Amino acid sequence: MAQEYEALCRNETWDLVSPDFASNVVGCKWVFRVKYKPDGSLDKYKARLVAKGFHQRPGCDFTETFSPVIKPVTVRTVLDFRRFFGLPLRQLDVNNAFLQGRLSEDVFMEQPPGFLDKTFPHHVCKLKKAIYGLKQAPRAWYTELRNFLLQVGFINSVADSSLFIYRRDHLVLYLLVYVDDIIVTGSDSVALDNMIQRLSTRFSLKDLGSLTYFLGVEVHMHPKGLF
Repeated sequence: MAQEYEALCRNETWDLVSPDFASNVVGCKWVFRVKYKPDGSLDKYKARLVAKGFHQRPGCDFTETFSPVIKPVTVRTVLDFRRFFGLPLRQLDVNNAFLQGRLSEDVFMEQPPGFLDKTFPHHVCKLKKAIYGLKQAPRAWYTELRNFLLQVGFINSVADSSLFIYRRDHLVLYLLVYVDDIIVTGSDSVALDNMIQRLSTRFSLKDLGSLTYFLGVEVHMHPKGLF
């Protein structure tokens, strides 16, 4: 809990303000879970601060909530690039993805349980960035990532909003997004490394290396294809 709270503070997720300025205050709670590795062994214990989104009011502290969902056919297509053309498949994991999305609405939330500010115990958090549980959190994160990718030269696929394509001369990169999981592949390994480095300078992420596990499917690389 302490590590998660410190990460939220480092991320400048909110400002403490008087409750007099809040039109609606959303509650929050701590959620605990156990994360496992693909082989079923214990990975780590995780504590996450989650907003009680059911306290939100439409038109007051949220409007648009839609966020694209990846299409299975797009996943198969990207995996086929590796099978037919031998392109490298890299997997990235974004740390606290939703917390990196900026909010355009005024959202007020109670202070996290167990971490009341001693100087202002009755103040509330005015959120500057999205937090898990908010109705608009997935959309805010997707918008933040999409704006960055378009800025560095990617084009958003018309067929699937979760697919981004980068073309320059003979170089082609494909980036596939599913919430906080990213698959990236391309025709040049050096350019792929450079693009991953650019992503890591903007967002906090982990380079998991070659693709091994995605959407509940375990992937094994083999000279004859993927298994």
